[in-house]
Amino acid sequence: MENFVNALNGVLWSTPVIYICLGVGLLFSILTRFLQVRHIKEMVKLMFEGKSSKAGVSSFQALAIALSGRVGTGNIAGTATAIAFGGPGAVFWMWMIAFIGASSAFIESTLAQIYKVKQDGEYRGGPAYYIEKGIGWKWFAVTFAIAAILAMSLLMPGIQSNSIAVGLENAFNMNTTVTGIILIALIGVIIFGGVKRIASVAQYVVPFMAIGYILVSLIIVFANIGELPGVLSLIFRSAFALDSAFGGIVGAAIAWGVKRGIYSNEAGQGTGPHAAAAAEVSHPAKQGLVQSFSVYIDTLFVCSATAFMILFTGMYNTEAPDGTMIANNLQGVEPGPGYTQAAIESVLPGFGAGFVAVSLFFFAFTTIMAYYYIAETNVAYLTRVTNSKWAMFALKIILLGATFYGATNEAKLAWALGDVGLGLMVWLNLIAILLLAKPALTALKDYEQQRKQGVDPVFDPKALGIKNADYWETEYKKDKDQAS
Repeated sequence: MENFVNALNGVLWSTPVIYICLGVGLLFSILTRFLQVRHIKEMVKLMFEGKSSKAGVSSFQALAIALSGRVGTGNIAGTATAIAFGGPGAVFWMWMIAFIGASSAFIESTLAQIYKVKQDGEYRGGPAYYIEKGIGWKWFAVTFAIAAILAMSLLMPGIQSNSIAVGLENAFNMNTTVTGIILIALIGVIIFGGVKRIASVAQYVVPFMAIGYILVSLIIVFANIGELPGVLSLIFRSAFALDSAFGGIVGAAIAWGVKRGIYSNEAGQGTGPHAAAAAEVSHPAKQGLVQSFSVYIDTLFVCSATAFMILFTGMYNTEAPDGTMIANNLQGVEPGPGYTQAAIESVLPGFGAGFVAVSLFFFAFTTIMAYYYIAETNVAYLTRVTNSKWAMFALKIILLGATFYGATNEAKLAWALGDVGLGLMVWLNLIAILLLAKPALTALKDYEQQRKQGVDPVFDPKALGIKNADYWETEYKKDKDQAS
């Protein structure tokens, strides 16, 4: 089984695919004239605008749900793994994929808003919806929906729950079975409450956990502030094969940086658009810009916090592709949260293991919550014309089962299965957003023109020649009239 999964990963994450991910992000950056730089101020402002409604959530709640999915074990374990196998240079490539990936996040999230629907009184949208309505390939949309359900409910929750269980076992000697039971009880209470409960939990927990983690990282950095020039130099030299020790693994640096960067920030992966579609906004580009900024929060803030803690304290190992050790500063410590724990312990003795375990709990717990919402949206897509009640119930049981299994079993296969699930979604979604970029770019141009005129932008797909944006054509005005 493990050999088959690894072989599949070899195809899904082959070198050409990694460069395609970078290329797509760069293409969208050029086509949007680097909106990720031009509109940073607008992104921050839009985050706190808008209110929730009966059908949708606020922009901030949608951002929080998306960040729930983005900020997970990839920020702690994934960043450490990238350094372990790609060296310090991998951090630069994580930054690069975040910077150019912000434009991919804009495109996919704007498309989710353009082609969203109102289904059973709630907004629904995402790749399956925009593939069917925008491209007209229902078979391709169904393929994505099935891949997303498998990935989000079966393959990927185990990665998150395993990290929680291992962290709590190492820090507090908590039995993994007990952790698994507690996890499924807490997650069950939230997911059986629907999207509104998920949004309510996310909007409070996500900012708290991210800010707390970044503050601790700043303490570690300031305690080692003299290392700043050397660490930044090492990152850049290693990224471009200019370092004598790490220069020989520049290919691994790019591969691991891009792979773990995408795993962490999810730009172009097709997960973020599900939450984006749920937002109550007057123009699709608004939520596209908000979701763009979530990529920055995830990688440039939270992943960088982990990387700096590890590199500033020197608490890491790096293994070359041939198995030789380039850096061996933590003998016997497996790549993952142990690096971050050791980094914190070196400055705050007795605090590292517990803090990382608690951070992993919050990061991974909210990610599982977001996974459920994404899977639920795709089940809703597949069961639009039938009664989805039993399908939704089965989905909840499958996700809770996968969560418990991950908590009580070995991590290696869980990570490999997660990479398969992610790889499938990335492949399918990248094809879709490349084919569908035009409506998103048209929406951006329209938004910018209305902003120049000094008005609050409102979306009119007919005037822009965008077809099949049914909600905006028939229901948006009716909803606004009812609200007022």
